[in-house]
Amino acid sequence: MEGERETRGARGDQRLAERFEEHRGQLKAVAYRMLGSLAEAEDAVQEAWLRLGRTGADGIGNLGAWLTTVTGRVCLDLLRSRTARREEPMTEAFDTFVPDPVLRALPQGDPEEEALHTDSVGLALLVVLEALEPAERLAFVLHDMFAVPFDDIAPIVERSPAATRQLASRARRRVRDASVEATPDVGRQRQVVEAFLAASRAGDFEALVSVLHPDVVLRVDAGVLGSGAGASKRVRGARTVAGQAFRFRHLAGSARLALVNGAVGTVAVQEGRPQSVTYVTVVDGRVTGLYILADPDRLSRLDLPVPDF
Repeated sequence: MEGERETRGARGDQRLAERFEEHRGQLKAVAYRMLGSLAEAEDAVQEAWLRLGRTGADGIGNLGAWLTTVTGRVCLDLLRSRTARREEPMTEAFDTFVPDPVLRALPQGDPEEEALHTDSVGLALLVVLEALEPAERLAFVLHDMFAVPFDDIAPIVERSPAATRQLASRARRRVRDASVEATPDVGRQRQVVEAFLAASRAGDFEALVSVLHPDVVLRVDAGVLGSGAGASKRVRGARTVAGQAFRFRHLAGSARLALVNGAVGTVAVQEGRPQSVTYVTVVDGRVTGLYILADPDRLSRLDLPVPDF
Protein backbone atom coordinates (compact mmCIF):
# COMPACT_ATOMS: atom_id res chain seq x y z
CA MET A 1 0.00 0.00 0.00
CA GLU A 2 2.81 2.37 0.93
CA GLY A 3 4.57 1.54 -2.32
CA GLU A 4 1.44 2.30 -4.30
CA ARG A 5 1.11 5.71 -2.63
CA GLU A 6 4.74 6.48 -3.43
CA THR A 7 4.21 5.45 -7.03
CA ARG A 8 1.12 7.63 -7.34
CA GLY A 9 3.01 10.50 -5.74
CA ALA A 10 5.91 10.12 -8.16
CA ARG A 11 3.53 10.04 -11.11
CA GLY A 12 1.80 13.14 -9.79
CA ASP A 13 5.12 14.97 -9.46
CA GLN A 14 6.09 13.95 -12.99
CA ARG A 15 2.77 15.13 -14.39
CA LEU A 16 3.11 18.46 -12.55
CA ALA A 17 6.59 18.90 -13.99
CA GLU A 18 5.33 18.11 -17.49
CA ARG A 19 2.52 20.64 -17.14
CA PHE A 20 5.00 23.25 -15.94
CA GLU A 21 7.31 22.60 -18.92
CA GLU A 22 4.40 23.33 -21.25
CA HIS A 23 4.45 26.91 -19.95
CA ARG A 24 8.20 27.41 -19.45
CA GLY A 25 8.72 29.19 -22.79
CA GLN A 26 6.09 31.83 -22.07
CA LEU A 27 7.24 32.28 -18.49
CA LYS A 28 10.81 32.90 -19.63
CA ALA A 29 9.54 35.37 -22.23
CA VAL A 30 7.62 37.25 -19.54
CA ALA A 31 10.60 37.29 -17.19
CA TYR A 32 13.05 38.40 -19.90
CA ARG A 33 10.85 41.32 -20.89
CA MET A 34 10.48 42.24 -17.24
CA LEU A 35 14.15 41.96 -16.29
CA GLY A 36 16.24 42.34 -19.45
CA SER A 37 18.52 39.65 -18.07
CA LEU A 38 18.61 36.06 -19.30
CA ALA A 39 20.15 34.75 -16.08
CA GLU A 40 17.64 36.54 -13.86
CA ALA A 41 14.80 35.39 -16.13
CA GLU A 42 15.89 31.78 -15.60
CA ASP A 43 16.02 32.36 -11.84
CA ALA A 44 12.51 33.86 -11.86
CA VAL A 45 11.10 30.89 -13.78
CA GLN A 46 12.82 28.48 -11.39
CA GLU A 47 11.29 30.32 -8.44
CA ALA A 48 7.85 30.01 -10.06
CA TRP A 49 8.41 26.26 -10.31
CA LEU A 50 9.41 26.05 -6.65
CA ARG A 51 6.29 27.96 -5.62
CA LEU A 52 4.15 25.64 -7.72
CA GLY A 53 5.78 22.67 -6.03
CA ARG A 54 4.95 24.05 -2.60
CA THR A 55 1.38 24.93 -3.60
CA GLY A 56 0.46 22.06 -5.91
CA ALA A 57 -1.87 22.34 -8.87
CA ASP A 58 -4.98 21.29 -6.98
CA GLY A 59 -7.46 24.12 -7.02
CA ILE A 60 -5.65 26.06 -9.77
CA GLY A 61 -8.15 26.42 -12.59
CA ASN A 62 -5.85 28.01 -15.17
CA LEU A 63 -2.29 26.91 -14.55
CA GLY A 64 -0.80 29.10 -17.28
CA ALA A 65 -2.41 32.24 -15.91
CA TRP A 66 -1.41 31.33 -12.35
CA LEU A 67 2.22 30.75 -13.34
CA THR A 68 2.32 33.96 -15.36
CA THR A 69 1.13 36.07 -12.43
CA VAL A 70 3.49 34.30 -10.02
CA THR A 71 6.40 34.92 -12.38
CA GLY A 72 5.33 38.55 -12.67
CA ARG A 73 5.30 38.88 -8.88
CA VAL A 74 8.79 37.36 -8.62
CA CYS A 75 10.08 39.75 -11.29
CA LEU A 76 8.48 42.74 -9.58
CA ASP A 77 10.29 41.86 -6.35
CA LEU A 78 13.59 41.56 -8.27
CA LEU A 79 13.05 44.91 -9.99
CA ARG A 80 12.26 46.64 -6.71
CA SER A 81 15.35 45.13 -5.12
CA ARG A 82 17.44 46.23 -8.09
CA THR A 83 16.08 49.77 -7.85
CA ALA A 84 16.72 49.95 -4.10
CA ARG A 85 20.38 48.99 -4.43
CA ARG A 86 21.10 51.03 -7.56
CA GLU A 87 24.00 53.38 -6.86
CA GLU A 88 24.14 55.43 -10.03
CA PRO A 89 21.38 57.87 -11.02
CA MET A 90 18.61 56.35 -13.13
CA THR A 91 19.32 58.69 -16.05
CA GLU A 92 22.94 57.51 -16.19
CA ALA A 93 21.94 53.84 -16.00
CA PHE A 94 19.37 54.33 -18.75
CA ASP A 95 21.92 56.07 -20.97
CA THR A 96 24.37 53.17 -20.98
CA PHE A 97 22.31 50.08 -20.11
CA VAL A 98 22.18 47.36 -22.75
CA PRO A 99 20.10 44.27 -21.85
CA ASP A 100 21.29 40.71 -22.35
CA PRO A 101 20.94 39.94 -26.07
CA VAL A 102 19.26 36.88 -27.55
CA LEU A 103 21.52 35.66 -30.36
CA ARG A 104 20.66 33.53 -33.38
CA ALA A 105 22.60 32.64 -36.46
CA LEU A 106 21.62 34.69 -39.49
CA PRO A 107 19.41 32.43 -41.61
CA GLN A 108 20.76 31.05 -44.85
CA GLY A 109 17.29 30.96 -46.35
CA ASP A 110 14.59 33.58 -46.31
CA PRO A 111 15.46 36.14 -43.59
CA GLU A 112 11.92 37.50 -43.55
CA GLU A 113 10.53 34.06 -42.73
CA GLU A 114 13.05 33.72 -39.91
CA ALA A 115 12.09 37.12 -38.54
CA LEU A 116 8.44 36.12 -38.41
CA HIS A 117 9.32 33.20 -36.18
CA THR A 118 11.76 35.00 -33.89
CA ASP A 119 10.18 35.16 -30.45
CA SER A 120 12.21 38.05 -29.16
CA VAL A 121 11.83 41.69 -28.31
CA GLY A 122 14.09 44.45 -29.54
CA LEU A 123 16.86 45.62 -27.23
CA ALA A 124 15.82 49.21 -27.89
CA LEU A 125 12.43 48.51 -26.34
CA LEU A 126 14.03 46.75 -23.37
CA VAL A 127 16.17 49.85 -22.79
CA VAL A 128 13.01 51.96 -22.67
CA LEU A 129 11.34 49.48 -20.31
CA GLU A 130 14.35 49.73 -17.98
CA ALA A 131 13.51 53.40 -17.41
CA LEU A 132 9.99 52.60 -16.18
CA GLU A 133 9.06 52.22 -12.55
CA PRO A 134 8.78 48.52 -11.57
CA ALA A 135 4.98 48.58 -11.24
CA GLU A 136 4.61 50.41 -14.57
CA ARG A 137 6.81 47.85 -16.27
CA LEU A 138 4.84 44.96 -14.83
CA ALA A 139 1.49 46.40 -15.87
CA PHE A 140 2.71 47.18 -19.38
CA VAL A 141 4.48 43.87 -19.98
CA LEU A 142 1.75 41.62 -18.61
CA HIS A 143 -1.18 43.47 -20.17
CA ASP A 144 0.16 44.89 -23.44
CA MET A 145 2.53 42.05 -24.32
CA PHE A 146 0.80 39.03 -22.80
CA ALA A 147 -2.86 40.11 -22.57
CA VAL A 148 -3.16 39.49 -18.83
CA PRO A 149 -6.35 41.19 -17.55
CA PHE A 150 -5.94 44.18 -15.25
CA ASP A 151 -8.05 42.38 -12.65
CA ASP A 152 -5.29 39.76 -12.42
CA ILE A 153 -2.44 42.28 -12.39
CA ALA A 154 -3.95 44.55 -9.75
CA PRO A 155 -3.31 42.24 -6.75
CA ILE A 156 0.36 41.91 -7.76
CA VAL A 157 0.96 45.69 -7.65
CA GLU A 158 -1.48 46.11 -4.74
CA ARG A 159 -3.68 48.61 -6.57
CA SER A 160 -7.20 48.70 -7.92
CA PRO A 161 -7.80 47.54 -11.50
CA ALA A 162 -8.48 51.17 -12.49
CA ALA A 163 -5.18 52.34 -10.98
CA THR A 164 -3.38 49.43 -12.63
CA ARG A 165 -4.87 50.46 -15.96
CA GLN A 166 -3.42 53.93 -15.41
CA LEU A 167 0.01 52.42 -14.72
CA ALA A 168 -0.08 50.62 -18.06
CA SER A 169 -1.37 53.73 -19.84
CA ARG A 170 1.43 55.86 -18.43
CA ALA A 171 4.01 53.24 -19.40
CA ARG A 172 2.51 52.97 -22.87
CA ARG A 173 2.90 56.71 -23.44
CA ARG A 174 6.52 56.64 -22.32
CA VAL A 175 7.27 53.69 -24.58
CA ARG A 176 5.56 55.37 -27.52
CA ASP A 177 7.37 58.67 -26.98
CA ALA A 178 10.79 57.01 -26.71
CA SER A 179 10.41 54.42 -29.46
CA VAL A 180 11.30 54.72 -33.12
CA GLU A 181 9.71 52.53 -35.77
CA ALA A 182 12.69 50.60 -37.11
CA THR A 183 12.81 49.05 -40.57
CA PRO A 184 11.24 45.56 -40.33
CA ASP A 185 12.86 44.41 -43.59
CA VAL A 186 15.65 42.08 -42.44
CA GLY A 187 17.22 42.11 -45.90
CA ARG A 188 17.45 45.91 -45.84
CA GLN A 189 18.84 45.81 -42.31
CA ARG A 190 21.54 43.46 -43.52
CA GLN A 191 22.56 45.78 -46.35
CA VAL A 192 22.93 48.72 -43.98
CA VAL A 193 24.86 46.76 -41.34
CA GLU A 194 27.18 45.34 -44.01
CA ALA A 195 27.82 48.87 -45.31
CA PHE A 196 28.63 49.97 -41.76
CA LEU A 197 31.10 47.10 -41.31
CA ALA A 198 32.70 47.69 -44.72
CA ALA A 199 33.29 51.36 -43.93
CA SER A 200 34.76 50.47 -40.53
CA ARG A 201 37.09 47.84 -41.96
CA ALA A 202 38.24 50.15 -44.74
CA GLY A 203 38.83 53.04 -42.34
CA ASP A 204 36.58 55.22 -44.51
CA PHE A 205 35.32 57.85 -42.09
CA GLU A 206 33.05 59.68 -44.54
CA ALA A 207 31.46 56.43 -45.73
CA LEU A 208 30.81 55.56 -42.10
CA VAL A 209 29.17 58.93 -41.48
CA SER A 210 26.97 58.50 -44.56
CA VAL A 211 25.41 55.29 -43.25
CA LEU A 212 24.59 56.89 -39.90
CA HIS A 213 21.51 59.01 -39.23
CA PRO A 214 22.44 62.59 -38.20
CA ASP A 215 20.92 61.98 -34.75
CA VAL A 216 22.20 58.43 -34.30
CA VAL A 217 22.70 57.37 -30.66
CA LEU A 218 25.44 55.01 -29.50
CA ARG A 219 25.18 53.23 -26.16
CA VAL A 220 28.11 51.19 -24.89
CA ASP A 221 27.58 49.03 -21.80
CA ALA A 222 31.07 48.01 -20.74
CA GLY A 223 30.15 46.90 -17.26
CA VAL A 224 33.08 46.97 -14.85
CA LEU A 225 35.67 48.22 -17.34
CA GLY A 226 35.57 51.65 -15.72
CA SER A 227 37.04 54.73 -17.36
CA GLY A 228 38.93 54.76 -20.63
CA ALA A 229 38.26 53.81 -24.24
CA GLY A 230 36.04 50.89 -23.30
CA ALA A 231 34.02 52.66 -20.63
CA SER A 232 30.25 52.72 -20.58
CA LYS A 233 29.03 55.76 -22.46
CA ARG A 234 26.28 57.34 -24.51
CA VAL A 235 27.01 59.65 -27.44
CA ARG A 236 24.86 61.22 -30.14
CA GLY A 237 25.44 62.50 -33.67
CA ALA A 238 26.79 60.90 -36.85
CA ARG A 239 30.30 62.32 -36.77
CA THR A 240 30.72 61.76 -33.03
CA VAL A 241 29.45 58.19 -33.25
CA ALA A 242 31.62 57.54 -36.31
CA GLY A 243 34.63 58.74 -34.32
CA GLN A 244 33.78 56.33 -31.53
CA ALA A 245 33.30 53.51 -34.03
CA PHE A 246 36.79 54.17 -35.36
CA ARG A 247 38.20 53.54 -31.91
CA PHE A 248 36.71 50.05 -32.04
CA ARG A 249 37.34 49.32 -35.72
CA HIS A 250 39.84 46.60 -34.77
CA LEU A 251 36.77 44.57 -33.75
CA ALA A 252 35.12 45.05 -37.14
CA GLY A 253 37.49 42.56 -38.73
CA SER A 254 36.30 39.80 -36.40
CA ALA A 255 32.65 40.84 -36.46
CA ARG A 256 30.08 38.44 -37.88
CA LEU A 257 26.48 39.12 -38.74
CA ALA A 258 23.87 37.58 -36.46
CA LEU A 259 20.28 38.05 -35.46
CA VAL A 260 20.34 40.02 -32.22
CA ASN A 261 16.87 40.01 -30.71
CA GLY A 262 15.38 39.48 -34.14
CA ALA A 263 17.28 42.30 -35.90
CA VAL A 264 20.50 42.11 -37.90
CA GLY A 265 23.46 42.97 -35.69
CA THR A 266 27.02 41.83 -35.13
CA VAL A 267 29.04 39.66 -32.78
CA ALA A 268 32.78 40.28 -32.59
CA VAL A 269 34.61 37.07 -31.69
CA GLN A 270 38.28 36.55 -30.92
CA GLU A 271 39.75 33.15 -30.09
CA GLY A 272 36.25 31.72 -29.86
CA ARG A 273 35.10 34.25 -27.28
CA PRO A 274 32.67 37.11 -27.85
CA GLN A 275 34.26 40.54 -27.42
CA SER A 276 31.15 42.57 -28.12
CA VAL A 277 27.59 42.26 -29.35
CA THR A 278 26.03 45.12 -31.31
CA TYR A 279 22.30 45.60 -31.79
CA VAL A 280 21.47 47.97 -34.64
CA THR A 281 18.30 49.92 -35.36
CA VAL A 282 17.79 50.95 -38.97
CA VAL A 283 15.31 53.56 -40.23
CA ASP A 284 15.04 54.63 -43.89
CA GLY A 285 18.34 53.06 -44.82
CA ARG A 286 20.41 54.62 -42.03
CA VAL A 287 21.55 53.49 -38.61
CA THR A 288 19.64 55.35 -35.89
CA GLY A 289 20.87 53.39 -32.90
CA LEU A 290 23.84 51.24 -31.88
CA TYR A 291 23.60 49.27 -28.65
CA ILE A 292 26.93 47.63 -27.80
CA LEU A 293 27.32 45.13 -24.98
CA ALA A 294 31.00 44.92 -24.04
CA ASP A 295 30.76 43.78 -20.44
CA PRO A 296 33.21 40.83 -20.23
CA ASP A 297 31.34 39.08 -17.43
CA ARG A 298 27.99 39.16 -19.23
CA LEU A 299 29.52 38.30 -22.59
CA SER A 300 31.18 35.22 -21.11
CA ARG A 301 27.76 33.80 -20.27
CA LEU A 302 26.32 34.16 -23.78
CA ASP A 303 25.73 31.22 -26.09
CA LEU A 304 27.07 31.91 -29.55
CA PRO A 305 24.57 31.10 -32.35
CA VAL A 306 26.59 28.30 -33.96
CA PRO A 307 29.61 26.25 -32.78
CA ASP A 308 32.03 27.61 -35.40
CA PHE A 309 30.81 31.20 -35.19
